Amino acid sequence: MSGYVVGLTGGIGSGKSLVADLFVAQGAALVDTDAIAHELTGPGGAAMPALAEAFGAGVLRPDGALDRAAMRRLVFADASAKACLEAILHPLIRQLSSERCQTSTAPYVILAVPLLVESGTYRERCDRIVVVDCPEDLQIARVMARNGLPRDEVLAIMAAQASRAERLAVADDVVVNDGERAKVHDQVAALHRKYLVLSAEKVKASC
Repeated sequence: MSGYVVGLTGGIGSGKSLVADLFVAQGAALVDTDAIAHELTGPGGAAMPALAEAFGAGVLRPDGALDRAAMRRLVFADASAKACLEAILHPLIRQLSSERCQTSTAPYVILAVPLLVESGTYRERCDRIVVVDCPEDLQIARVMARNGLPRDEVLAIMAAQASRAERLAVADDVVVNDGERAKVHDQVAALHRKYLVLSAEKVKASC
């Protein structure tokens, strides 16, 4: 992977998309693995033939895309289904994200990976890892309001992810998102300046 790659992660409802957008506004490129997953599982997506064969018509929408709600219920109920889903999607996501990082001409790339800690492989593909952090009660409230999910379902999603402490343990940098957008912007601007310097140092060292 060429260039300088910053892995961006955080729990559901932490504000990863806001932080990613702020980095892009500063001049970074964004490679979003969740967006890639949506591409792969949309109508005509590259992963859909394998998913349809593995899970059957019950996880398909009428337009041929993945029914994400049905798939989510299935993987929560069956660990083997989760493993099968990941075995199909993860190699394709890794391939596409690597290609897009390599072809970027920006000073550095933000590689947004919601399950970065859980994957266990992205550390070796990132020069640095930034974690978006917020209090868990705020996470829960945001997801309930945004997705219309009941509290117990939000808690189940959070329980399936790395804990707040596990994410912070792998962080090189942390952006605290406690609801004050101006504070988030200032933190991102400071990190942007830092990453420009680190990127330039990496380029110089490779020459």
